Amino acid sequence: MKPTRKTVAFTKAAVNVFFHILTQCNLNCRHCYINPDEHGQRTLSIETIQAWLKNFNDRERQVNVIFLGGEPTMHPQLAEAIRSAKAMGYHSITVDTNGYLFHDILDNVTPEEVDYFSFSIDGASEKTNDRLRGNGSYQACTEGLLRAIEKGFATSVIYTVSSANLHELDRMPALLAQWGVNRFFIQVLGIRGLWDQEAEALNQVSQKEWLAMVPQVAQQAAQMGITVTYPKVFLKPDEPFECAGLVAENYFIFPNGRVYRCPLCEDYPLHAHFMEGDQLMPMPPINEKDLFHLNIPEGCVMNKLIQPQNISYGDNGVPVHKIACCLLKEEVRPE
Repeated sequence: MKPTRKTVAFTKAAVNVFFHILTQCNLNCRHCYINPDEHGQRTLSIETIQAWLKNFNDRERQVNVIFLGGEPTMHPQLAEAIRSAKAMGYHSITVDTNGYLFHDILDNVTPEEVDYFSFSIDGASEKTNDRLRGNGSYQACTEGLLRAIEKGFATSVIYTVSSANLHELDRMPALLAQWGVNRFFIQVLGIRGLWDQEAEALNQVSQKEWLAMVPQVAQQAAQMGITVTYPKVFLKPDEPFECAGLVAENYFIFPNGRVYRCPLCEDYPLHAHFMEGDQLMPMPPINEKDLFHLNIPEGCVMNKLIQPQNISYGDNGVPVHKIACCLLKEEVRPE
């Protein structure tokens, strides 16, 4: 089986809605990006979830919704929210979960209603994962994952790469194949949320480390029949920079009503939109959208402002490489 690799182009033909329906969670992961001061501590009512979903439903385009938290399965009416999105015509519905699967969610929805349950695992071993996500989380997540597969749900695994778990990434393809996982998402550590408290012990990996490990692991997983998606991160000198905020439609919705277009901005009151009276409204300048147009040698302006740690400069002061938009992905598929 020969995998095929491509850069996934930005498109306005599809809309992706990342819907945080609450910020409550039973875990306290060391790299969690949720910031209650900026995102709120509210659990949205089912009526509010339904009303907000209507703002993004566009029957002329493919609209995908990803339910997130906190831990979205802690919401007692997640199943109803899923069925509402399905009835509205959302093209795909994904639930991102830590695997504890509260409120018997696997028994209250069907594989026809949920396209993917996506499980967060941050180590190929219990020791590494639990050091990042909490004692017992590896066992709970893998048990939940296997239950979902047994019930016929399509599944994916999310692995957030950091200095604390890069060494185990190459062990993941064999585990995923053994479990029967369909997709593998490799993510880069976000320099936001709880990371501020872990800055001395938990770091993004270098360009050299990333490029030496991630593409090869993706290729290996694809050879085992698993589709892999990971952020491009570093652009080659001849590759143009594009900002998803200008050439694609992604919305990151939080319980306090803030709606962002760029996930790097989520720790700051830079949101491009907000929910008012259950309607999506634009924010006045200056907000994140005003910054997307800036053209700088470093590539992503938000990366330069918010997490410049992964930018390297030559002796001439010119960036060694541009940083890609965090939403630009590489995809490796089994052929």
